[in-house]
Formats: sequence, C-alpha cells, structure tokens
Amino acid sequence: MRDDWSRDRLMNTVQRPEQLFVRGQGSWLWDADGRSYLDFTQGWAVNSLGHSPVALVRALQRQASQLINPGPAYYNSGMLELAARLCQATGSDQAYFLNSGAEANEGAIKLARKWGQLHKGGAYRMVTAANSFHGRTFGAMSASGKPAFQALYEPKVPGFTKVPYNDLAALDAALDDDVVALMLEPVQGEAGVLPAELDYLQGAERLCRERGILLILDEVQTGIGRCGSLLAEELYGVRADVITLGKGLGGGVPLAALLARGNACCFEPGEQGGTYHGNALMTAAGLAVLDTVLEPGLLEQVRATGQQLRDGLARVGRRFGAGVPRGHGLLLGLPLAEHNAAQVARAALGEGLLINAPQPGVLRFSPALTVSPGNIEEMLRRLHRALERARRPAQEVV
Repeated sequence: MRDDWSRDRLMNTVQRPEQLFVRGQGSWLWDADGRSYLDFTQGWAVNSLGHSPVALVRALQRQASQLINPGPAYYNSGMLELAARLCQATGSDQAYFLNSGAEANEGAIKLARKWGQLHKGGAYRMVTAANSFHGRTFGAMSASGKPAFQALYEPKVPGFTKVPYNDLAALDAALDDDVVALMLEPVQGEAGVLPAELDYLQGAERLCRERGILLILDEVQTGIGRCGSLLAEELYGVRADVITLGKGLGGGVPLAALLARGNACCFEPGEQGGTYHGNALMTAAGLAVLDTVLEPGLLEQVRATGQQLRDGLARVGRRFGAGVPRGHGLLLGLPLAEHNAAQVARAALGEGLLINAPQPGVLRFSPALTVSPGNIEEMLRRLHRALERARRPAQEVV
C-alpha cells in the first residue's frame, strides 16, 4: 500500500514495470521479492563496470570521507587529475565536467556559438542528423532529430538544421557559410543502434575541414570503451574538435565531460558553470572508471565479448527471422522482422532479462563492459525464450 502511494507521488514521465530493484552486483539486479534479473541495459549504457563494482564503491567511500563538493569556484584534486588523465588519453587539450550527457551537449552548443563569434563572423547555425538524440534539456532537444521531440515544447531553440544520417551528399549541401558546427553521434542509439558508415564519418570530417566548421562528436553513449576503443572516433580514424562524454564515464553516478581541442578551447570565466560541476565525489568516480577501462586487456576483452554477443545474436536472429546485428563492441542492436521489440522486452522481463527497445523493430543491448562470456550465453538463452513467449497470444505473455 505504501509503495502504491509513493509511486503516485512521482511525476508520470516514464512507464516503469512494477519491479522495485533493491540490490545489484555486476551484471545482475535483484528486486524486493528476491528475484534476480540479468541486466543487459545497465541503465542505458551508464553502468560501464556493472552494478556496484568494487573499484567504484571504494573510490566513492574514500572520497566521501574526505571531501564531497568544495564548490565549482575552487579547485579539487579529482577535478584536476581527471582532466589531465582524460586529455592525455584522448589527445584533447581541455576538459570541463558536468552532470549529464545532455548538459555536455548543451555545453558543446554554447562552445560552438562562442567559437563562431571569435572565428566565423558570428555564425551560429549547427547541422545535426535526422533521428539523432542529444539529450532532454531544451537546447539538446532542439539539436536532436528524434521525431517524438518535434512537437514538444514549441517553439524550440532556433539555429539547427537536420539532414539524413549516412547521406554525405545531403550533408555537403547543408554546410553553408553560416554553419558553425556539425554535431553527430558515431552510433545513433535511440534511432535503433545505427552506426555511421566509415566513408560518411570520414567524409564529414573532411567537409568540416574544407569549410572551416567545427566537428562535434556526441560520444555520450559510445565513449569510455563502449565500442571497444576508448572513443568511437578511433574506430573511424577521425578527429573531432569537440567531444561530449557522459553515461559510462561516471559508471552509474552523474558525471559527464566536454572535451575540446585546438582553438575550440575558447571558454572564458563566467561563460559556463554549474553548482555540482567537477565536484570531488563524482570526479573520483570518473577516475576509478577511467583507470579500470584503461587497464591492460580491458578494451581487448570488450572487443572479444562484443564479438561473442554479436555472433550469438546472429544465431538467435536466424532462428526467429531477425535481421543482422549492428553496432560496435558492446553496443549492439538486433533488428526484428516478426516481433514487436517492446513486446519482446516485456517477455524478456518475465524471463528475468532486462533489454531495451529503442524502436518498434529493434532491440538494444548494452551490457557491462566487464560482462562475462557465461553471462552472454545465459542472456542468449533467456532471449530465445522471450522471443518464443512473444509469439504467443497477448494474454499468454505475462
């Protein structure tokens, strides 16, 4: 009774299943009734090291006992060390820390417009991709090409032009003299795990260089090892002027980063800020995650387990008439031909498996970067049963 009353007090912004989760470890979650669930969403790719990893828990405990947040107007050691480590690891020149990927993308928009004032005659318009997703703050929503956002909260922030993804000719035509930046996701997660084609992303970088335009890569979902390299840009052999990070950087706590290179490093005091930005507790978490991801062998492990997952999804897909898995590393999508993805995700919940349906015809898989081969095989067995359940009449799928 108390739970029902409490749930009614939450604003109705998300349709959640009835389970109340109380504990997590690695790739597993447990609800209040003691039932276990194999988690292949990990908070939509947030828990990069899984649930309650020892390195992250210890870092948070240690830092919480020393200093949590001295305020954004002062230095703290975690802020400085994480900035140095991230810039060194990514070949960036400056870093700024925020609370979420959406905030990082807001910061990238501001940075691009400031750069346009300094270097491009006041140009401010940005080009983004159709079906893109850059976050739920107002500027990030305005930049996004997600169809569901188009009718919300009008009028939105002006200055964004959307072009088809993986269409280099359309992109070429859109990059006029008044464009200051191009912002793209290396993999469009919300659109159904659609990777950029190699020629497209390399061509986009070339066009930006030719036109004197900033290239911004939204690596909120693809960064910090998710695709088998520290940044997805490495897979494509491109180099962005600005990169945004979030999700996996904090390993489950609110942390994001805005990275800049060259003369894109143009913020001055007073032009960006936030009460919790760069606080000691969250940057300690970021250091623990980054150190773990950069340990010898971890990224190789992500590539190996990513291939195992891809191969397994392909086998299951052939059995049920699904399409070819797509994505990179441990961010994969399985297109469905004969099932509704949301219905399969509900059936999977009944099998003790957490997966996500970003589109009606696509399942998304984003397990912990530390997921074991055994857990992948167990997931495939549960997914097989879920697809079987989803074939039954609706009243039988509980």
